[in-house]
Amino acid sequence: MGTTRRTTPRTTPRAAPRSSPRGAPRRRAWRSVLAAVLSTGLLATGWQAFSAEAAPDGAAAGKGAGPLPVHLTGDGAARAHDGDPRSYAKGSTSRWVRADLGATRRLDRVELKLPGKAQRVQLQGSVNGRDFVELSDARARKGEVTLRLDGAPVRYVRVAGAHRVGELAVYRAKSGDTAPPKTPRGVRLDGATLRWERIPGVAGYDVYADGRLRAGLPAKATRWKDTMAPGGTARKADSVDYTVRARDAAGNQSPDSRAATRTVAAGESSPRAAFKPPRSGAGLAKGAGSTKATKAAGSAETVKAAKTVKGGATTGAATGADMPYTTVEAEAGTAGGGAQVVGANRKIGDLAGEASGRKAVTLKETGQYVEFTTAAETNTLATRFSIPDAPGGGGTNATLNVYVDGEKVKPLDLTSKYAWLYGAEASPVNNPGAGPARHIYDEAQLDLGRTVPAGSTVRLQKDADNSSSYAIDFVDFEKVSATPNPDSGAFVEPAGFGHQDVQNALDQARMDTTGKIQGVYLPPGDYQTSSKFQVYGKPVKVIGAGPWFTRFHAPSGQENTDVGFRADNGANGSTFAGFAYFGNYTSRIDGPGKVFDFQNVSGITIENIWAEHMVCLYWGANTDRMTLKDNRIRNTFADGLNMTNGSSDNLVTNNETRSTGDDSFALFSALDSGGGEQTNNVYENLTSKLTWRAAGLAVYGGQLNTFRNIRVTDTLVYSGVTISSLDFGFPMNGFGPGQTTFENLGIERAGGHFWNGQTFPGIWMFSASKPFKAIRVKGAEITDPTYHGIMFQTNYVGGQPQNPVEDTELSDVTISGAKRSGDEYDHKSGFGIWANEMPEAGQGPAVGQATFRGLTLRDNAEDVRNTTSTFKVTIE
Repeated sequence: MGTTRRTTPRTTPRAAPRSSPRGAPRRRAWRSVLAAVLSTGLLATGWQAFSAEAAPDGAAAGKGAGPLPVHLTGDGAARAHDGDPRSYAKGSTSRWVRADLGATRRLDRVELKLPGKAQRVQLQGSVNGRDFVELSDARARKGEVTLRLDGAPVRYVRVAGAHRVGELAVYRAKSGDTAPPKTPRGVRLDGATLRWERIPGVAGYDVYADGRLRAGLPAKATRWKDTMAPGGTARKADSVDYTVRARDAAGNQSPDSRAATRTVAAGESSPRAAFKPPRSGAGLAKGAGSTKATKAAGSAETVKAAKTVKGGATTGAATGADMPYTTVEAEAGTAGGGAQVVGANRKIGDLAGEASGRKAVTLKETGQYVEFTTAAETNTLATRFSIPDAPGGGGTNATLNVYVDGEKVKPLDLTSKYAWLYGAEASPVNNPGAGPARHIYDEAQLDLGRTVPAGSTVRLQKDADNSSSYAIDFVDFEKVSATPNPDSGAFVEPAGFGHQDVQNALDQARMDTTGKIQGVYLPPGDYQTSSKFQVYGKPVKVIGAGPWFTRFHAPSGQENTDVGFRADNGANGSTFAGFAYFGNYTSRIDGPGKVFDFQNVSGITIENIWAEHMVCLYWGANTDRMTLKDNRIRNTFADGLNMTNGSSDNLVTNNETRSTGDDSFALFSALDSGGGEQTNNVYENLTSKLTWRAAGLAVYGGQLNTFRNIRVTDTLVYSGVTISSLDFGFPMNGFGPGQTTFENLGIERAGGHFWNGQTFPGIWMFSASKPFKAIRVKGAEITDPTYHGIMFQTNYVGGQPQNPVEDTELSDVTISGAKRSGDEYDHKSGFGIWANEMPEAGQGPAVGQATFRGLTLRDNAEDVRNTTSTFKVTIE
């Protein structure tokens, strides 16, 4: 059938580089970073978490040579703009004086009056109120200070670290462009989706709800769905008025469009399935500098690393999960003493190829280090690292010293026991003689023992007493505190930290006849466990002090011990929250090894759990109305979580996986263990990083399921997102007739080779043993795929194709950077879209058809590859 092009795909210029050349002056760090911010759609930010008043009309037009009108936040913030330098606003290292210009402006300078003694101050800026970059260096300043910005495009300016700000004035650059763009036309509502007509030449659009800014969108956007509009209550309807403004490259805004009014009838709200806004916005609304609100502060390189904090609109790159820690890549820190940055490459078993961002820092000689500057207060550190395996396998142990502001704090204990597998790609083992290595990284954590202020330096250094060689991939910084017993009269506590102590407490809660006991509180401590806890008979709340404090450990002298929880349907409605599970798995064993191994239960909440060195966090067969949220899943040997066998009406929200050994987030509509149709599941606000076997998100059959705001980065051997109707030999439902919807996917550096040389893309669409139809992809950005962006493939049995790709539509998709790989799979690489003509021996070309609308292809070796006569790609 070939490829039908109804119009030529839109192309856009390649994004500006995301980091300055090594050694370039840091005072201009905003140049490349903000260019990347603007060009990659970081303006597509969901403003649901807070509101900002629009700037006065005079500011919008750029009139006058005086300072721009601003809205200031902070303690006594108005006193920093009252003309009297003797009255001042108060700030601190974590609560900054901040100015909102109402819209993005290109700025000439910021003038400060800093009374009294010198203060260590850094000026930071943002276009969206969440991702801040440095606009100046951080150093001691006092008196009258002028900081030149040379036209930096900024909406929010904050004075980080200043305790007193006497006056703050912001001046616009003399760009010569003060003319506003045209007003958007054709503004209308389609349900909860606002639509408008595209205006040629504008830089983006700003959406207002009842006069308050809700979203800043890129130039290609022509729609925005409000997932946070007020819902009608049981007795009363509610409404909201929307307007749209166009924005040009100089920051000028158009007048408001005509208003479109949405009315939500009484009783029509659906809060369970609603998009949850990033929690960091709460801190911003108060002017606070929380850890989550400042993930990108500090340096241009840090912004690159903290790209997790982005949009909420369906037309921008995905935000993913909003976790309570700041992640900073090692290559974004300072490598000293001869330490080396390695990469980038995508080789299996290589320190760079298996690293986040495909780069790491190596410490091989005494005195070598990598150092980071904290963007917010922290009292913990976690790092992803690699140290060598023992010659015969089984791992080695080592320490690495940690310094804060030049003072040695304590050593970090490391082991490679849970890393380093060898041999067959589908079933590697702990034997170096079995073949090439893979899965070579692990993670370690450290309580720093004190609160480290923002702006401090934290160094990982190889000293004489650190005997190994090291690769550091990234670090997490997180400020934590223990959660106390919520009610000592309602929550019993174990008598000790042994397995039976906890089971006794669970039994005590179950057998309570007074009605006063709600559950079990697990105080801070290291709990020893050797088997599964049994929860049955009645709902129970199992609440820990937090995953840094309440920690379960499998026996250290064993391997592959099946620990965790089981529950029967008498425990429906239970809650498990606030603790960690550190298993002792060193290889994959199918069957055991799931922290939560549930079947035929419902209404259970699993929240704020940390799982590591297990097979899975969660496996649910015929489990309904479950909620899994705010969990961190790391270094597992199979799926992060998997819903199967008719599991329906579940909510999986705000979870992050790192280095899972199978699909990070999976939905498998199998029927081997009961259940029926698998419907009405919502997977949202998820991040998958560094999956070392299989995909970040995988959906196998089902209907009426929604997957939205999902970010996948750095898969090692497989696709970023798998959409497949292969049944794996199990009875299974295919896709349809109800739609399966994917919204706002962000896929970076995904793909790889597996199954004896088959190459995989950013999104893999595989029509196989069951029907493949009713697929809708609404908003996806695929960046820098290893081999190709989107691949269509059909399974063949006995030389004949099984099911074709049917009723499949993709809208607002961007694919960029699909390059020729230069490896042994070079001839199967560089395609933006590929209808695969011959995946592997015994197979055949893709069969069916798919339609693209709003497609953007740029910087690919070949935009569309379709040499088949059996597959039709239609581009509208």
